[in-house]
Amino acid sequence: MTVRRVMGIETEYGISVPGDPTANPMILSGHVVNAYASSHGVRSGRASWDYADEAPLRDARGFEVGRGAADPSQLTDIEDPTLANVVLTNGARLYVDHAHPEYSSPEVTTPRGAITWDRAGELIMLESVRRLSGIPGQPGVNLYKNNTDGKGASYGTHENYIMRRETPFSEVVRHLVPFFVARQVMVGAGRVGIGQDSRNPGFQVSQRADFFEVEVGLETTLKRPIINTRDEPHAVADLYRRLHVIIGDANQCDVANLLKLGTTSVVLAMIEDGAMPQDLTLVKPVATLHAISHDPTLRAQVTLRDGRHLTALELLWAYHDAAAAYLADRGLDSGDDPDTTEVMTLWADVLTRLGTDPMSCARDLDWVAKLQLLEGYRDRDNLGWDDPRLSAIDIQWSDIRPEKGLFHRLLERGRVTQLVDEVAVKAAVTEPPEDTRAWFRGKCLEKFAPQIAAASWDSVIFDVPGRHALQRVPMLEPLRGTKAHVGEIMDRSPDVTTLLRELDAASG
Repeated sequence: MTVRRVMGIETEYGISVPGDPTANPMILSGHVVNAYASSHGVRSGRASWDYADEAPLRDARGFEVGRGAADPSQLTDIEDPTLANVVLTNGARLYVDHAHPEYSSPEVTTPRGAITWDRAGELIMLESVRRLSGIPGQPGVNLYKNNTDGKGASYGTHENYIMRRETPFSEVVRHLVPFFVARQVMVGAGRVGIGQDSRNPGFQVSQRADFFEVEVGLETTLKRPIINTRDEPHAVADLYRRLHVIIGDANQCDVANLLKLGTTSVVLAMIEDGAMPQDLTLVKPVATLHAISHDPTLRAQVTLRDGRHLTALELLWAYHDAAAAYLADRGLDSGDDPDTTEVMTLWADVLTRLGTDPMSCARDLDWVAKLQLLEGYRDRDNLGWDDPRLSAIDIQWSDIRPEKGLFHRLLERGRVTQLVDEVAVKAAVTEPPEDTRAWFRGKCLEKFAPQIAAASWDSVIFDVPGRHALQRVPMLEPLRGTKAHVGEIMDRSPDVTTLLRELDAASG
């Protein structure tokens, strides 16, 4: 009933070799992953990820697509040919996904936690780039925390939320589609160019909006849907579903990232409790998604099935007010839950400022900060939106190198609101969250790496000396395997044999 739930962020990074547009991105991405893995003693190889429970073709609408009918890009349960696929001591997964290096954060329980471990991924990717640049004969690789190359290719930043299985999926679709269509005005990352290949001049709110073509579907790289139906819970399937959200942008602003995770989480709570007070179903949601993104003045209107015409801001206010009433009805608006209070306060504040002067949000929202910077260049040099220099600035904005990335320059000058301090982010590079199963996964990698044959979100597989068969420890409950749950066992286990014996004894 609050913003707290098990959640996480997956980020695919844009990759390039300056001066060599023909470089193989999959091989380069493998170099990125292995550069970090080898320098930190993390195993990289065929046995590093446990694919046993992967089911990328199972659909939440009650069926499973045959492998013969699936596009190869949908098959996430096959080995990566670059053999770059590792689990890190912070509980995250670092691997190659569709020719991009991807950092999938460990499971966290709060929006601030999501920000912290997402930003830790930025530092991990930066270290990889630094290490590659120091290898003789290795081409220099640049990484970008964005979602499109401006030439027609798009890559994802996905969110994951654990929900109650008993919630009808039709209700999830009904109430989330309008929310996702509208929330981009708070959490879009901004982009130069209109259309998938940016052929039309202009600036839009979202990096990803133009790449979505259907309302609901299983695909993630073709015919991208507003609501993705992949039914792969990585948890007890009878109790949980994992909502796999593919419509978000890669955020660098903490406030936007917090609002993305936090507002979505509270809307999910209302859906689970059947507490959405009105039907906000849209007419032509895909076309509306594009129209809102193409209008940074925020005047574009959406048409509801009941005949009403609202702006995206008015639609988001409807969700906000419903959430506020929902929390008040349950006595959760007293301030006792600081995570929920923070999200609700920022939600109202940002909507208010967007409604009066969007540029007042330049410290907090990615698309506004980027637009303000671009308008400065446009005014100074009299540039039209079709000037290629603006497209180059758009790409440079997201360069992860602090000395090159334009966002980082704003950060260094104190022009961006930071919610999570650098000390916490640096700690999260190697340390897992303490309140989810990621703690057990990460600490096993830290303490017993030579004996780990494979791992995944819901398992750790040990190669125990003296045993012929591998020993699989399932972790189907996301809130078990925490420091509070198994910390003492981990502390008093000098080896894997002792750890497994103690875990067996504790489970009765």
